[in-house]
Amino acid sequence: MLPFKAQKDENMVHILSEHIPLVQEWLNELRDVHLQTHRMRFRRNVERIGEVAALEISKYLKTEQIALQTPLDVVSSNRIAQQPVLTTILRAGIPLFNGLLNYFDRADCGFVAAYRKHESNDYFSIKQDYLTCPDLTGRPLIVADPMLATGASLIEAIEDLLTNGKPAQIHIVVVIASEQGVKLIHKNYPHAHLWVGVVDPKLTAKGYISPGLGDAGDLSFGQKLQH
Repeated sequence: MLPFKAQKDENMVHILSEHIPLVQEWLNELRDVHLQTHRMRFRRNVERIGEVAALEISKYLKTEQIALQTPLDVVSSNRIAQQPVLTTILRAGIPLFNGLLNYFDRADCGFVAAYRKHESNDYFSIKQDYLTCPDLTGRPLIVADPMLATGASLIEAIEDLLTNGKPAQIHIVVVIASEQGVKLIHKNYPHAHLWVGVVDPKLTAKGYISPGLGDAGDLSFGQKLQH
C-alpha cells in the first residue's frame, strides 16, 4: 500500500517524514524491536520529533514588531505575538510534550489524564479523570499525543480543553497516526493543523495502529497494570 497522502481538502495535514529525512530516521529507530526497548533512546527520539514539530509550527504563529536594545543600539525585530498553550495526554505524551516545551520554553501548559479501559470482546472505553489548563482565548493551542489511533481519546481531550476558551489556532502533534484517525480529526476539526511523523494504513481489532510501534507509554516508562 502506498503511503498516505494528504488530499487537497486535507491540506492541514503535515506529514513530517515526507520532507524531513531525519524524522524518518528517528521513526525507524522507534519502530525497530531491536532498538525500541532502550527507553532513554526511545524517549529522546519522540522528543526530537516534538522539537521538529515546534519549529514547523512556529512558522504559522503570528509575530509582532519590537524595538530591541542591544549594547550598541536599538534594532527593530520580530517576536511571537502570543505564546502558545502546550497540552498533552498523560502519560505517553510526556516525551513529545517535552520536545515542544524545549523550543516553546515560555509557553503555558495544560494536562489531560485519560486512558483506554479495555474490557471483554476487545471493547474499550475512554476514561478521562483530570484536566488542568489556562485560558485558551485567542491563543494558539498545541496538543501532543504520540499515537493517533481511532482518534476517540484525542477528540474527547480536545473537547474538554476547549471548555477553557476559544483558541486562535489548534495544532495537533502526533508521532504515528492511522488513516482512520487522521480522517476523524480532520472531520471534527477541519481548521486544525495536524503535524504527524507518519501515517499508517491499519488498526488492529483492539484499536492499535499497524504496523505502528507498540505502546508508546510502556516503551517510554515501562509496563503498567491496567485497572
